[in-house]
Amino acid sequence: MESLLQSMADLTKRVMPGDPEASVTLLIKDQPSTVVDTGPLALGLDEVQYERGDGPCLHTARNGVLVEIGDTRADSRWPDYARYVAEHGVLSMLAVPLLLAGEEQVAGSLNVYARRPDAFDEASRAVATGFAPYAAVAAGTVQAYRSARTTADNLQIALESRAVIEQAKGILIERHKLTPDQAFDALATVSMSRNVKVRDIAEHLVRTGELPLVRTRSSQSAARAVQQRDQ
Repeated sequence: MESLLQSMADLTKRVMPGDPEASVTLLIKDQPSTVVDTGPLALGLDEVQYERGDGPCLHTARNGVLVEIGDTRADSRWPDYARYVAEHGVLSMLAVPLLLAGEEQVAGSLNVYARRPDAFDEASRAVATGFAPYAAVAAGTVQAYRSARTTADNLQIALESRAVIEQAKGILIERHKLTPDQAFDALATVSMSRNVKVRDIAEHLVRTGELPLVRTRSSQSAARAVQQRDQ
């Protein structure tokens, strides 16, 4: 789907007037990113908007409305950004909303940066808006895949963390005759004392056989008792 989305951006560049560059912005929980582009110019002009937190493409994605700038040298809505764009050779812009079905916190924009002022007429706007539903399907699929992959990666990390914590608890239970709850309390106390994740404390114990010292003198937890026994 990402390859298909790239093909659509390339097609937009070929058929739209004004010697343009094109890109697709995805806005996920109001965090923007460019998923495909036809070159560094389009990508750079996207990222300037992301840094500023506003611009025609972001406005389109957030509000689901088409935005056109006929001449970036005379735009009053985003004057600083338009001036920057004009300095980089882009004299007109078109941002077409991508409506992603069922994705309440995900939106998008098909962005066209033309090197000629007033590059877009009714016919070219119709072409761009005709591309938008297909780009939206592809973009939505890309986002769904990324979301599923992130969920799977997070689950894998969680399972690995649980496994090493259980190993560490087993060491403490066997070595010091603690209950499972006491063993976890020992790991958690060291974790809080050192401001280090429980998983990292557990990994250290499994790898070295040692539980790091608690830095807080007043701690009376199971971890302190375990360390005193070791000494």
